[in-house]
Amino acid sequence: MRTHGGNIYNSTEMLDFSANINPIGMPDSVYHAIIRSAADCVHYPDPDCVKLTTALTDYEHIAPAQIVCGNGAADLIDRIVRAFRPERALFCAPTFSEYAYALQGVGCETREFALAPEHNYQLTDGFLSAISDDLDMVFLCTPNNPTGQRIPAALLYMIADKCRQYGILLVSDECFLRFSEDAERYSLRPFLYENCIILNAFTKLYAIPGLRLGYALCGCAGSAERIRQTGQFWSVSVPAQAAGIAALQEPDWVSKTVRYVAAERQFLTDELRQAGLTVYDSSANFLLIKAPADFADRMKKHNIIVRRCEDFSGLTDEHFRIAVRTHAENHALTAAVREEYK
Repeated sequence: MRTHGGNIYNSTEMLDFSANINPIGMPDSVYHAIIRSAADCVHYPDPDCVKLTTALTDYEHIAPAQIVCGNGAADLIDRIVRAFRPERALFCAPTFSEYAYALQGVGCETREFALAPEHNYQLTDGFLSAISDDLDMVFLCTPNNPTGQRIPAALLYMIADKCRQYGILLVSDECFLRFSEDAERYSLRPFLYENCIILNAFTKLYAIPGLRLGYALCGCAGSAERIRQTGQFWSVSVPAQAAGIAALQEPDWVSKTVRYVAAERQFLTDELRQAGLTVYDSSANFLLIKAPADFADRMKKHNIIVRRCEDFSGLTDEHFRIAVRTHAENHALTAAVREEYK
């Protein structure tokens, strides 16, 4: 069964720690852009997202022909897979489940590289040995969901170089990267070869998951065009395009977010470890923890929802993902943990 965080619709008055959304919320400029766009919803959205793509070109310093906008990163994952139809693909475990679902949907043979808890679920250079010349596609996620670990820059370069040598399409999901310090050092951007694609999203950083907006940066225009020809014709709504354009004009939003998330992530890490729980190091806006199997049920007594992780390959019913939220909300979670695990 497909499971994700953020399903609040069967719960009332709950603190939702299951979805990894920016704790400082949505920028005012984005909110007002969405409201203003309502009058334009009597028209179909621009299928080519010309204004949004132009704004992304200025922001990302990449040609518009190499950008594809979509209905969130999950939409683009599915479109990339259907555009290239790989026969064999490799990804880590645990990681975001939509890679496997999309690949299996086209009958692709999937291979997993197991991340080890004794290495804090950090990707190691052993991954290089798993990249073989019979692969068609490799998926990476940095910081990885749900572990929060970034891929070291040197290893990322070696992976990109080996994929280029073998002609393997390399897809790097960087949707959570801008929540972390020194994000540029951990991006695939310096190694965006013709066989590479970077995934990013507005969803998490600008707190607009209800709108769904993501984009892909492709190493060549040919790859972008193949992706563009898949999926829905009008894949990005009028309000989503307006929100994206406004978000890209918020110059301090990323740095403000990084500072806030870093402080609150450390607060949560320290408090949960002091309560006796295992907390794995993270560079993202969420934490992977190991706790008794009834942890989620105990938190629910305090009107708190966390993400159970037993459906992630390589994790168990004792693993949970916790979003970094506001200080008041994080304090409520840690108080509930202290009460339950005295």
